[in-house]
Amino acid sequence: MRRTLGAASAALLTAIALTACAPTTEADPSATPIILEGGPTSTPDASPTDVPDAGSTDPTCETIILSSTAADFESIGWKPQSETFRVGATEVPDGILCKWSDGSATAAGVQMFGWAPIDATAADKAEDDLVASGWKREDGANGEVYVTENPDWLAGRGADGYGITYLFGDGWVKVADTKQSLVLIDWPQGQR
Repeated sequence: MRRTLGAASAALLTAIALTACAPTTEADPSATPIILEGGPTSTPDASPTDVPDAGSTDPTCETIILSSTAADFESIGWKPQSETFRVGATEVPDGILCKWSDGSATAAGVQMFGWAPIDATAADKAEDDLVASGWKREDGANGEVYVTENPDWLAGRGADGYGITYLFGDGWVKVADTKQSLVLIDWPQGQR
């Protein structure tokens, strides 16, 4: 799962790190806009374009993240590729992992977001398996659990020392390229 983040990813992650709040809080509507290199600007706040689709019942690459973020990616020619959601080598049924990029073999940047339902027993095992393989576990303020790549593996990438990070909540797990990017995942819709 190791890869190099490109300039667009770095710009997005830097802006998120500077403007995003903890994943369980709403983003500040007056936050500094995110500027994607060569692309549009987006502020990760709840806006009229972030209203859930009443007919949306299954998570998709376009619905698990804020609709404004998906629209920004699409406006610069990025498309999502969905994959099976895994925690380490373990598949988590009914989940989705999305990698957004320009689709080229030499894509300079890739953004990863994922969500899956998970019961407490499976979540405990997944957390334990990751920690046993060198990942770091942190307890969140509201009972959630973060499990992130070992900072020694990051080789200079990752915002604030956090690379790929899983967030385990009550009945679900999320994953993103960095802990700060988890705030962009909005599934089930309206429950950041």
